[in-house]
Amino acid sequence: MRKLMLAMTVAALPAAALAAEVDGVWKSEANEDGAYIEITMAPCAADASLTCGTISKAVTKDGDDPTYANLGKPIVENMKAEGDGNYSDGTIWDPESDKTYKSNMTLKGDTLNVEGCVLFICEGQDWTRVQ
Repeated sequence: MRKLMLAMTVAALPAAALAAEVDGVWKSEANEDGAYIEITMAPCAADASLTCGTISKAVTKDGDDPTYANLGKPIVENMKAEGDGNYSDGTIWDPESDKTYKSNMTLKGDTLNVEGCVLFICEGQDWTRVQ
């Protein structure tokens, strides 16, 4: 029984370690007005082997915007770590259009490319890790 528990624990470690690569705070690309949001990525509450992201801060050209209506809302949900910085099978919510899309992410250094897709057409943004 102990060997089975140990094997299950060891098998779960790689997924958790891979997901940890994107844990932390990310800055979205700025819109045409210079405003952007920060997203806090962490294990999903319902399934810690998946990664989720919540809007944790909004910034306008004038500074922090504590009145931003979407603070605290989930934006990235259920991303599965695939290895080599790739994440798949998740969704992303677009606050500007209030639509949710299938999503994939690719991590390269301190840049996280996040794509939203409809059928085979994808559009993305490069998010930057906040130090």
